[in-house]
Amino acid sequence: MISKRLFILFWVFFIHLAGIYLFTRGFLLTRLSLSDHTTCSKPGSCTLPPTHKRAVLLIIDALRFDFISPDPPSPASPFHHNILTLPRELTKSRPKNSFIYNSYADPPTTTLQRIKGITTGSLPTFIDIGNNFGGSSIEEDSILKQLRLAGKKAAFMGDDTWMSVFPDTFEDNMTFPYDSFNVEDLHTVDEGVIKHLFPLLEDKTRPFDFLIGHFLGVDHVGHRVGPDHPSMKAKLQQMNDVLKRVVELLDDDTLLVVLGDHGMDRSGDHGGDGVHETSAALWVYSKGPALSQSNTPAPSGILRYTTFPETTVAHRAIQQIDILPTLSLLLGLPIPFNNLGTVIPELFLRGRKGGDLARALEINAAQVKTYLDTYRSSPSGGELDDAWQGLQTAWSATSAPSSEEIKLITLSNYIRVALGACRSMWAQFNPLLMGFGLGLLGVGILATWSIYAGLSQAKGDWDAWLGTQLPWCLRGIASGAIIGFVVYIPLAPYLPGLDALDCILFAAPLASSMVFIITSPPPITFATFKSAPFILILHTIAFLSNSFTFWEDRIVPFLLITSIIPFVLTGFTAPVARLRYRILGFSLLFGVCIRLMSISTICREEQQPYCHVTFYASSSLPSPPLSVLLLSVPAALGLPWVIGRFMRITRSDVGIARSFLPLVLRPSLVAGAGYWILEWADSADVLGQEWAPLLRITRTWVARFTFGLMVLGGGALWWIVPLCLDIEIKVPDTGGEKRQVQVIGYANAFGSPYFIFWTIALGVVYAATQLTGQVILVLSTVALMAYLEVIDSVRDVRNIEAAFATATPSTLLNASAETNQSPPIEFADIVPLALLGIHAFFGTGHQAVISSMQWKSAFLLTPTVAYPWVVITIVLNSIGPLFLMGLAVPLLALWNRAPLPNLTPTPDDPDPVSEPDNQIKGESTLAALGIMMYYAMLLLGTAVSAAILRRHLMVWKVFAPRFMLGVLGVLATDIAVLVGVGVGVERIAGRVGGMFRKVSGLESSR
Repeated sequence: MISKRLFILFWVFFIHLAGIYLFTRGFLLTRLSLSDHTTCSKPGSCTLPPTHKRAVLLIIDALRFDFISPDPPSPASPFHHNILTLPRELTKSRPKNSFIYNSYADPPTTTLQRIKGITTGSLPTFIDIGNNFGGSSIEEDSILKQLRLAGKKAAFMGDDTWMSVFPDTFEDNMTFPYDSFNVEDLHTVDEGVIKHLFPLLEDKTRPFDFLIGHFLGVDHVGHRVGPDHPSMKAKLQQMNDVLKRVVELLDDDTLLVVLGDHGMDRSGDHGGDGVHETSAALWVYSKGPALSQSNTPAPSGILRYTTFPETTVAHRAIQQIDILPTLSLLLGLPIPFNNLGTVIPELFLRGRKGGDLARALEINAAQVKTYLDTYRSSPSGGELDDAWQGLQTAWSATSAPSSEEIKLITLSNYIRVALGACRSMWAQFNPLLMGFGLGLLGVGILATWSIYAGLSQAKGDWDAWLGTQLPWCLRGIASGAIIGFVVYIPLAPYLPGLDALDCILFAAPLASSMVFIITSPPPITFATFKSAPFILILHTIAFLSNSFTFWEDRIVPFLLITSIIPFVLTGFTAPVARLRYRILGFSLLFGVCIRLMSISTICREEQQPYCHVTFYASSSLPSPPLSVLLLSVPAALGLPWVIGRFMRITRSDVGIARSFLPLVLRPSLVAGAGYWILEWADSADVLGQEWAPLLRITRTWVARFTFGLMVLGGGALWWIVPLCLDIEIKVPDTGGEKRQVQVIGYANAFGSPYFIFWTIALGVVYAATQLTGQVILVLSTVALMAYLEVIDSVRDVRNIEAAFATATPSTLLNASAETNQSPPIEFADIVPLALLGIHAFFGTGHQAVISSMQWKSAFLLTPTVAYPWVVITIVLNSIGPLFLMGLAVPLLALWNRAPLPNLTPTPDDPDPVSEPDNQIKGESTLAALGIMMYYAMLLLGTAVSAAILRRHLMVWKVFAPRFMLGVLGVLATDIAVLVGVGVGVERIAGRVGGMFRKVSGLESSR
């Protein structure tokens, strides 16, 4: 049975989960998928005569536009050597048979979503990115479904993502999938595609009608070593050679389409909506009949141009989904039902006055109109209300009498208007659900504040106060659930998008929160206003500014240093010289660590050109800087010594610390650094390709050793003997004196074993963090310990000031005894730790953007994708720093807290050790509530900004990702404090109490 204190933490966690669920359901909506498929009412009514009998679709994953640009970039460009030359040569020599386009890939720019777009012509929604690692079968109409309905055969080889979305589509004897997620393997998938591609092309019987080859090497090179690494040049050269051979084997009846499903940013990653990520290459080539057979160009009104970064010439630009209707009509197939793309005009300039283009646009526009009419009549049709009049006007214009050129423009315009309307439509929100979520998060924060204030005023009688509140809380949950369900039944028709569960999840937490607010209202006084956490308030409301969100990584260090200034001022006025030196000295050490952590930067697109990457060797080479390579092993070796040196201040480097620090922590940290050094050697090809298999096997087992030693070895050792205490018994020479029992490490009996517990989590996160991030974790650990010493000394100053305030000699004499009865933890004590977690998150190479995820960590424990290890290591890498500082917050209550001096049982107090146990447990709960409240406030700020600015141009680029980071921060912190208080504090308090009961018995028996 869990304690009352732990129950209240679980209750706060439940409030956060319910608020997140409701707001997310209203904010991140998915679109309605229609299962209809296009059927021609009569032959030829929705198709064109085919220009080719079959097609070869080659996807070079992450093939960015400048990799295939018809005009090579300037030699000053860092990517001037990364060019596929064949498409450019054929476009210049056969301009009517070869066309190159810069195709816009709708975000999220992840492979699964782009496959859906390429094959169905539909748009993704933002939340679809969560499905990138586990796609389900596509039920919408697609070009592959139309091929099957036409009795044609499809072949496939490459990225196995296709098999998850089209499991029963390809011919069994022409299907060759390969693992897609092993970014460290640059060649296996490509070599597999090559192995099976050319035999099919060389087969004179042409057993396929549609062939898909999906290469992954370019994408994996980008993820692993960046777009400017020599490996990229070699990989693109290989792709160029493949294309040359494919062109040689093509016959006149086969159409070749080469494209990138998305691009890649400067560091080789993708997923967001940056221009480098959304600019994908597209090359269409016909070896036989010309694709464009008219000397009359397409009207300029239907052509779009764009200028790629680092180039000066504007190039033809299309939407990536435009390839679907184009390819369908060129093969004589109907356009899939859900398509929103527009046929590419240049490929239909045939016949007198471009007659084929006019007919293609008519078919295209009619298909889009049918789709919109069907969507309008669906349960989600109300989403089109705002755009419907404009769509009807655009459609009417297509049938108005006009010249041939105007007709082409109006038809194209209607499809583009429809595309724009659907993009806006699928950014629709449910304001009621969002309001429920925001309201619940806000009321939950007020209730947490009430609990925090109530516990602070309970003056150590924690269980008694909670005992009077929790029954009312439980009644509130039960009654709220009943009221929510009862109210939903009559109001269901007036609550669009809500179900009974939503109402219950809103009403139950709301009612229980109101119980706390009403029965123990948070104090609102002038003193409360003076102590208000202005840093938290500023941090929260600043999320309404996109500029702050861009530069949060630079502003957090300023807030962090600001948060410690009150402690520095206390240091200047401390009544004892020793305390002055300690506060000022450790504050200086804390500030130095914060400043050094700020050196590590990873840039988001909006920060350019004012940001320079230091986390990696450069913005396009994701390898560690040379200085980090040199520092990594000394840092891993030195951190345990630093920890031991801090523990030696209170003589608590005994007990488990004697064996844990040198025999568990140090080998684990060194092995964690060794893994990433081996990974760098493998990626940089330091030892040559022949050593790659051995390096891979070695580092896999090094990582497994690290996790095993830390979790199993260190965890078991800590659980069995958690305390950093040692007992010395001095036997006097003469028998008349009592033997003396001295407890070594007594002054930090609670804090030091909990810190050992914390380092177990540190070792695991350390192993999942790249080399630069490991150095940052070392600095953040030193900063944490320095701050704990500052808090300890400030607490002593507060005790002395409180003793002087009583103006009684007895109080002054007993000031040392009052150390364990010091005033409760103040919220200002928690703020630096909360900010330190965010600072460490940015310093370890992360940003509030999807593309900053470090996919290399997915292969820490296994050389290929293996669940759940992939998810675990990515989560540890991404939000590990936030978890660590959440786990560290009980140390504010435990550090340098000794059991009471008087341990002798008396008739009035038979268990004197239970009093300090309750004290540290209660204050640990206070600290946990404080940091949960801090991150909940940040989440509320990001949610409010996302809700208010949901129509802002940058909502999906800036505010939605920061909201998602806010969610992860709350979840990581809540789980951390539950583990810290429920496992660490409870275990240590019980063992300390048990040990000192034995010591008391020993003393009383002598």
